[in-house]
Amino acid sequence: MAIRTLASRRTLGTIYQNARGLQTFSLPDLPYDYGALEPAISGEIMKLHHQKHHQTYITNYNKALEQLDEAMAKGDSSTVVKMQGSIKFNGGGHINHSIFWQNLAPVHEGGGEPPKGSLGWAIDTHFDSLETLVQKINTEGAALQGSGWVWLGLDKELKKLVVETTANQYKNVKADYLKNIWKVINWKYASQVYEKECP
Repeated sequence: MAIRTLASRRTLGTIYQNARGLQTFSLPDLPYDYGALEPAISGEIMKLHHQKHHQTYITNYNKALEQLDEAMAKGDSSTVVKMQGSIKFNGGGHINHSIFWQNLAPVHEGGGEPPKGSLGWAIDTHFDSLETLVQKINTEGAALQGSGWVWLGLDKELKKLVVETTANQYKNVKADYLKNIWKVINWKYASQVYEKECP
């Protein structure tokens, strides 16, 4: 589960620019150690997810951006069009992960503490309770074919919290992961995002 918002440069990691002006990306540092979320999420899973999985999205994103840049320089419109899917998939994977890391916090830093203030009120209003929201997210996450993301998002037009899913993302240990992630959700961060987007 993650709260989606616009990602900042700090969240997305270092952005490099080559001589031709092409920007590439690097893996952002986590705001905590790999083992800091244990026992809810193992340090081994965090390290694998960050260093291998997220890094693969960045590597492939940068490669696709370079291929796009070369195709544009050559005027190869067929390759330019072909690269859009890879850029969207890998760039989206990078952005999703960059947001995700911010949505977790060690227990000693408030991870898992129920949301308060306007976000807590909005959850109660739109889902009746935090427990109902947790059940909805866990049910939708478990129903995904393969693996994927479950997002708590804000429909800005309706000013309403919504739950959405995207498929095919990560190692399939879903049931345990969905159960334990609530122990380290960073509701303080989620509240800051919510209050910024829905004052």
